[in-house]
Amino acid sequence: MTAPTITAPQIALARSAADAALGVLPTSRPLVAAEPVTATADALTEGQAVTARFSGAASGEVVVVVGQDLADALKESPLGELDLTAAVRPALEAAARVFGPVVLDPGVVMEPQVALSALAAKDDAIAVPLVEGSEVRAVLALALNPWPSDGPGGNVARLEPGGAGTVQLRGGLDMLQDVEMEVSAELGRTRMSVRELLSLTPGAIVELDRAAGSPADLLVNGRLIARGEVVVVDENFGIRVTEIVAPGTERE
Repeated sequence: MTAPTITAPQIALARSAADAALGVLPTSRPLVAAEPVTATADALTEGQAVTARFSGAASGEVVVVVGQDLADALKESPLGELDLTAAVRPALEAAARVFGPVVLDPGVVMEPQVALSALAAKDDAIAVPLVEGSEVRAVLALALNPWPSDGPGGNVARLEPGGAGTVQLRGGLDMLQDVEMEVSAELGRTRMSVRELLSLTPGAIVELDRAAGSPADLLVNGRLIARGEVVVVDENFGIRVTEIVAPGTERE
């Protein structure tokens, strides 16, 4: 049986998803995304896989396989066994968000060959090896139904700014208007090594990459849509929106 041909738009989308996942994948090694290939059960046989379905602007399934070294490090942490799904979920979310606003399932831990074999059985499933030199240390695999016909920024729905400082939904998302989305506020970010995380104690101060008095970010399922100032509402924190962020300008 001849393996299906991977199209140029699929390659571009898979690469974008892999790059997004690499930005938040917990690993002590600098990894890069290799050439996307047709997904197979033996893309990475040692380690653990986390698989999750997503739906919304696009529907499909995403799998992240991490090497045995990371799986063991999480399992044998001085803080006790850490949840692999929670550790890998940001990478799953980042990869899925490449296709537009989506809702991601909680995710399930599987053996790599089981997860990859199930994904490879789907039409047009693609795997992107995440490598250190010539060694495959992790794998991102994707299957969409259907794949968008264009590359990143193609015919997938996205958030667009409205004419009066509002956020409008485009791309045929009327059916999703009643779907609940996770909304969060972010004061800032930082990067820490696993060693630094494990050394945290009550009273420790974590410095963020945001100056005091700067606006907080408002995110929907992790995507920046607005900025605002922190206020107090009935003894709870809130955000007063001061700016709607246009797509493509999130990092300005």
